[in-house]
Amino acid sequence: MRLDILVDTAIAEVVNAHRINLLSEELGSIDNGSAITLVTDPVDGTANAASGVPLSAFAGVIAVDGVPTEALTSWLDTGRCWHTVAGQPSPYRTNGRTELDGAAVSLLRPQPQIADAWWRVATRAARIRILSTSCLEAVLVTEKSTDAFADAGSDTHRIVDLAAAMVTVPAAGGAVIDVRGRPLEIDPDLTRRWSGVVAATPRLAEELPETIRGTEDR
Repeated sequence: MRLDILVDTAIAEVVNAHRINLLSEELGSIDNGSAITLVTDPVDGTANAASGVPLSAFAGVIAVDGVPTEALTSWLDTGRCWHTVAGQPSPYRTNGRTELDGAAVSLLRPQPQIADAWWRVATRAARIRILSTSCLEAVLVTEKSTDAFADAGSDTHRIVDLAAAMVTVPAAGGAVIDVRGRPLEIDPDLTRRWSGVVAATPRLAEELPETIRGTEDR
């Protein structure tokens, strides 16, 4: 949408002024020959923002030689921010939930090809939310607002959707993984897709993909 382009263009101007690289959902990759890359989803939840639904966020990560080192997520409607530096104490802490049964889980919208997987999660969780803003849903796990967030196998996520959570969530005691066990990598190839899982604990992060894949009882 035009909103994405306006925000992303402003970000690109700053990136170019500082001669660092950019990996962005809208503009793709800008290589300025730097070891430092800003990985960003400039407006996550664009459809919400354009419709006046107050659920959208900016998410950005500084990666050095491909390693995420610092993350910022900003809830655009309220101005609330979550800032984390890898290796430093985090002010955020998950609720420590370890089981899917009875949990509060945010999910991407159900799609025909993942309907069974989506329903397997929904029937075990106590509460399901669809907020349509992955970056915000992920960071809410770090504040005990919800227990987990997942794509139930549709391979919708790009790395820009998950990069901020890769720093912020583990520092708060949680975990970020892919449903199919694929490594999450800072890669300028934005055709790569994942089904991200963000959970309050590593144990819950393991249980969710098993439920999504239908392998939990095998």
